[in-house]
Amino acid sequence: MNYMPVEFPRQYESERLMLRCYRPGDGKWYYAMSLRNREHLKRYEADNVAANIASEDAAEELVRELADAWSKGFYFFIGAFDKQSGEFTAQIYVEPVDWKLPEFQLGYFADVDHEGMGYVTEAVKATLEIIFNHMGAHRVRLGCDETNLRSIKVAERCHMTREGSLRENRLNPDGTYSNSFIYGILKGEI
Repeated sequence: MNYMPVEFPRQYESERLMLRCYRPGDGKWYYAMSLRNREHLKRYEADNVAANIASEDAAEELVRELADAWSKGFYFFIGAFDKQSGEFTAQIYVEPVDWKLPEFQLGYFADVDHEGMGYVTEAVKATLEIIFNHMGAHRVRLGCDETNLRSIKVAERCHMTREGSLRENRLNPDGTYSNSFIYGILKGEI
């Protein structure tokens, strides 16, 4: 059952970032961002919606689908933009797992041109505040590849606890396998 008791805010801010849902008209820049990040996403996020867009028209169709899914509470793709320059810096993904608990799953990636600048950590912290304080979450979880050191550092900077690992559950582009770490954070831990 997909019951959304409150609406996820379509826009919110952190110190340096404007975070918002994607909307009609974003297709052109979203396609350019997709092209710029293809190689960057290949190892850890090959299935990300931004990884394999074929054209500006396809990107426009995608952002409209993401906006529709947001309205229905299925999942929330959030663009993080630098307040001063307006540049896209990161994408955050939030998906309700269980509205009864309630529990959410989190994901993210940094734009290749904005890695190592703290944007993802800032965006995740702001998003966790929304998930816990506005959406009423009890728990948020995250899965990441054991070799994705940047993602692990973001999780740990956001006070998430490593709760376990899944063995060889990821098939890498080179045909090797890797493990996933599972992180979690509870409402009282933010």
